[in-house]
Amino acid sequence: MVVKKGAQHLAWIEEANRHFNLTRIVSPREAAIKHVLDSVMPWRLFRGARTVLDAGTGAGFPGIPLALVLPEVRFTLAESIQKKARFVDSAVSQLALANVAVTARRAEELVREARYDILTARAVAPLSRLLSMGRTRMLLYKGPDAEQEIAGAAGEARKRRARLSVVMRYELPESLGVRTVIEVNYAG
Repeated sequence: MVVKKGAQHLAWIEEANRHFNLTRIVSPREAAIKHVLDSVMPWRLFRGARTVLDAGTGAGFPGIPLALVLPEVRFTLAESIQKKARFVDSAVSQLALANVAVTARRAEELVREARYDILTARAVAPLSRLLSMGRTRMLLYKGPDAEQEIAGAAGEARKRRARLSVVMRYELPESLGVRTVIEVNYAG
């Protein structure tokens, strides 16, 4: 069921991409690897969370694939671009994902209003900017140069009393890239 729903999501993205830009990745195989597989590879890091905020979900990544494999976790997918948010909301409805809510708002606003166990983001913003979102544990999907990004955000991390660490690194199949997950924890 998870694979079937993931494939449906990708098919809807391919169709929607004909009318407006959701993603640059258009090959179905590449999309399956770079979007779906990439989103679910670190699923174990999300275990134990009750609520997750996906900041800048775009076409629904990593939120929708994670919601499919972690049905006990409540996901809020934030996308400030209205037409993308409408697409994601439609996909969530058609996939009957009862554990997902979609909002056409910025994640920065949401973290001021509610508490989330984890904030996640994939290819959204530089690490130093993401640190300003609050004091919630973060699991951030980054590329192979995560250590450089951590070094570049060191001053902001000190100022915000945040500890940054690489908690997972993996290579996507077919040499489609190396991914790194950075965990952010705040002191006190």
